[in-house]
Amino acid sequence: MAAKPGKVVKVSVGDFYAKHAGDLQLKLIAGAEGMGRLITEGSVNRMGLALTGFYKYFAHRRVQIIGMSEVAYLQSLAAELKRKRMGEIFDLNIPCVIISRDIRTPRFLLEEAETHGVPIFVSPIKTMRLVNQVTICLEDDFAPTASEHGSMVDIQGVGVMIRGESGIGKSECVLGLIERGYSLVADDITKFKLIEGREVVGESADLTRHYMEVRGLGILNVASIFGASSIRFSKKLDLVVSLQEWDKSADIDRTGLDQRFYEVLQIQIPHVIIPVRPGRDLAGLVEVAALDQKLKSMGQYSALDFNQRLMNKMQNRGR
Repeated sequence: MAAKPGKVVKVSVGDFYAKHAGDLQLKLIAGAEGMGRLITEGSVNRMGLALTGFYKYFAHRRVQIIGMSEVAYLQSLAAELKRKRMGEIFDLNIPCVIISRDIRTPRFLLEEAETHGVPIFVSPIKTMRLVNQVTICLEDDFAPTASEHGSMVDIQGVGVMIRGESGIGKSECVLGLIERGYSLVADDITKFKLIEGREVVGESADLTRHYMEVRGLGILNVASIFGASSIRFSKKLDLVVSLQEWDKSADIDRTGLDQRFYEVLQIQIPHVIIPVRPGRDLAGLVEVAALDQKLKSMGQYSALDFNQRLMNKMQNRGR
């Protein structure tokens, strides 16, 4: 599901369950007919004041979590009142409820859930830990996504997307990097996800993971040829490298003092343009660009250091 920043993302309870049931140790105990309900906010809510009948600020669009304190409070209410409260909460169209610590669920709660078609899950995880884990899962589900035409590799911990016009040599360049011991993240099309609004993470589509196309060789299974270490499922994007024909690269800065950026999901990513012509070792140039970016991330800028040395030399000569 592609989503631009600001677009409302909706995740069905069924999709959430299918994707995260294993990690969250979820078990469906009621309301199976409501698995098509939508979660429209990427966070969780503990019912709190809603159980007392105060619904003004109740976050009903979120996954609801019930712990020991909520169950104890409900059990303290009169039989008719606790059914009334849960019925009113379910009428607010909440997506689902997760009960922590494998707490024995009261019969009235299960019956009301079945009546209103609200899925109820139980998990053995302690309440606060469950809140944290569900929040992490939802942040991943609701993260804005986009696709870019380009291949991505991991070069010594630096995530690099290599882009350029069709036939310019992207696949050959990536293949050369894999031969040098680096890892393929995605070939040709890279899917990106914005994590916590600040980190862009790339991955391959499920269908094409492990595979790449090289003209003249066809489809290659990279993991089978180069070993499991030649594949990474996902990687943070640190650098974008654009391969450009030599005669279109007249305006490229030759000193490296002018920093370029490429925007992915409204995040500015360092950008390098490499001119292409026969005889150039593109894999080697991309490797050096990645290592130079790694130095920059640690505060060392080769071009600025050289420029400063040059300025100092000129000042000393003028004295």
